[in-house]
Amino acid sequence: MPIDDPLEAAEALIASGRAGEAARVLRDRLAAGRGGLLARLALVKALLAESDVEGALAEAREAASLNPNIAPALVALGEALLAAEALPAAIAELQRALRLDPGDDHARALVASAWLKAGEADKALEILRTLEPAPEVLQMIAAAETMQAAPRSDPGYVRHLFDQFAGDYDTRMIGHLHYAAPQILCELAALVMAGRDGLSIFDLGCGTGLAGAAFKPLAARLDGIDLSPAMIEKARARRIYDSLAVADLETALAAGDAKYDLILAADTLVYLGDLAAVFSGAARCLGIDGYFLFTAESKEGTGFELGAKRRWRHSEAYLRETAAAAGLAVAGMVAAAPRHEANQPVEGLAVALTRPD
Repeated sequence: MPIDDPLEAAEALIASGRAGEAARVLRDRLAAGRGGLLARLALVKALLAESDVEGALAEAREAASLNPNIAPALVALGEALLAAEALPAAIAELQRALRLDPGDDHARALVASAWLKAGEADKALEILRTLEPAPEVLQMIAAAETMQAAPRSDPGYVRHLFDQFAGDYDTRMIGHLHYAAPQILCELAALVMAGRDGLSIFDLGCGTGLAGAAFKPLAARLDGIDLSPAMIEKARARRIYDSLAVADLETALAAGDAKYDLILAADTLVYLGDLAAVFSGAARCLGIDGYFLFTAESKEGTGFELGAKRRWRHSEAYLRETAAAAGLAVAGMVAAAPRHEANQPVEGLAVALTRPD
């Protein structure tokens, strides 16, 4: 039986998997001046169902611009921004909506989803535990609790963090935090790899390319990976890398088949607790007499721990044991301060591991 109400008809089309048809009907209606906010919000929903994120975002921005104090318009914009992976903006719009309508559970669930995508398990759980235990809510709670228990920082958290900082990363790191990890590793390389050049180098967590720039004079080939697309774009602008990719370093090392003379991780392993997979992957990707140089924040005693700044610290004993288990030998390990925090040097280590013949 036909549905008389055009918006109900559009919703029925979306529910039946015909979102593209619904979007065409709604666009025609809006173009003819016969649709208001509800039609535009339905169009956003249809476009998201069709995975047309760019189109949905344009329509949601228009709806929010025309209705800046209407909570559903802000929710639609937040949901479109979330689909576009613009997490800080999504969270801001959804929180604006909740200030207008604090009882909107859909908006609260979307905020929790955004925090979860950003790797902020604690913030997600704080919201999720106030919602009715629907299946999707319980699924997000389980994901957040798994994230909390993981022996590494969540990739979403790292990406979200560095996407935000990419614009002024170099100024912040060098000017404010006295970031010295690339120079420290260069000095360590001069000790353990004296006279070697023409190297094939893999820069893990390359960021904007500060370590790559420091080691470029030694490189015949320089590849880099980072979790943050915004950081990769900054690194690409330096024009020093032969290849760059948005990738997780554990995954890249496990899947890679290239052999490198040198693998670098400057201030990168602080986002990983358990380093067994990284060391095993590095051993796999190093050529004979290849070196893995990295900085770490240091911990007394044994094992590793998550510090107050959500950066992992590793003990010297743990690094030695884990390296040996991966078949890597310690060629050098020296105390170093890779950066400052609150104007104080952060206690750390600069480490050179090698894959012996």
